[in-house]
Amino acid sequence: MLSADFLHLEKDVEMVNANADLFHLDIMDGTFVPNISYGFPVVEAIASKAARPLDAHLMIIRPEKYVERFAKAGADMLSFHLDATENPSAVLDLIAENGMRPGLAINPDIEVERLFPYIDKCGFIVLMSVFAGFGGQKFIESTYGRVGTLKEEIIRRKACCEIEVDGGVSAGNAAALADAGADILVAGSAVFRSGDPVAVIRAIRG
Repeated sequence: MLSADFLHLEKDVEMVNANADLFHLDIMDGTFVPNISYGFPVVEAIASKAARPLDAHLMIIRPEKYVERFAKAGADMLSFHLDATENPSAVLDLIAENGMRPGLAINPDIEVERLFPYIDKCGFIVLMSVFAGFGGQKFIESTYGRVGTLKEEIIRRKACCEIEVDGGVSAGNAAALADAGADILVAGSAVFRSGDPVAVIRAIRG
């Protein structure tokens, strides 16, 4: 939703309700990433009209401070970055205790293997295919291999954990990402900055 039209947000929420599977909310604090997005008033406004789950992606330091507030604001899925807190395992537990699906995210320069100790506690894992902080970046091609590596480990563990890919996703790479093992594809600029968002969503979904 970072790429949505904030002057006409309800219109874009209705479009997502009718055509997509979830709302992806990028929460940035200007410290963990060099950008600031939006906070609880916007999350609550989207939640009030949303007919699909809210997937909140925290790009903030000390995410544990805000877990309960995101649950109260209406988030159904909550992910945070591996290197944003000292105790990722405890934060995953806290998210689950507050009734949300817990997720862990990493940037493209962090080895996928660093996620392995947490797979069994994650409902999903976010592999960034651009560097967190700004929309509209170019997709990083090494993502396919990273998805495959993570998928193999999830299958080996027989874990109930989905793979979400975020950044530079488009109709041109969606099928290859799904083939590599991705379960959830996040598309912002490709959808909202196109002339026909509904057609783009349909193309991505295949």
